Amino acid sequence: MKVSPAKENILKKVRNALSQSVQLPFPNAEGNNSVFKAAHDSLELKFAEEFTKLGGKFIFCSSRDEMVENLQTLVENKGWKHVQCQTPSVLKMLNPYNLSYVSSGEYTELDAAITSVEYLVARTGSMVLTSAQPSGRQLPVYAPYHIVIAHTHQLVFDIKDALAKMKEKYPHQLPSMINFATGPSRTADIEKTLVVGVHGPKEVFVFLLDE
Repeated sequence: MKVSPAKENILKKVRNALSQSVQLPFPNAEGNNSVFKAAHDSLELKFAEEFTKLGGKFIFCSSRDEMVENLQTLVENKGWKHVQCQTPSVLKMLNPYNLSYVSSGEYTELDAAITSVEYLVARTGSMVLTSAQPSGRQLPVYAPYHIVIAHTHQLVFDIKDALAKMKEKYPHQLPSMINFATGPSRTADIEKTLVVGVHGPKEVFVFLLDE
């Protein structure tokens, strides 16, 4: 097929352009620096503000006793009988309190789930959950209510900071699933009507422990 002179001229210019390297016009604008600046407020306050905006329930606890007291109040108010927890570190914290409603068994007749978290992102009010956690992929999604036990040292400002810490924590291979859960499950797929709790928990509680 014969190529027209005009088309050949265009292709020639393209080939010449590809053969010569051109420096980026704005080398400092390639995501090396964060667009968002950390606020002067504490990360705890920032996370609580953003998390509650999205419908999450935030409970700050200054001790384990206070955390368990708040947990018992929540369970009693909700009338839960079976709260699932598969995280050894959390179970170790709760075992001395003899909480009969907390178990590590099967998912049958599950009222709520307690899990740990990798990190909390203050700027977006997000929880970073991964498949490497003992609760795995299913439990945080399967339970109608999700309770997260987190510590203040797990707070980071931005998603970029969380990913950097994830690379430090898992230097050889990142978990196969990294989930940034932001508030309760929600969807507006059907007639643009917002429905909560369709693809996951309808309520999410974060107990932030500062020891």
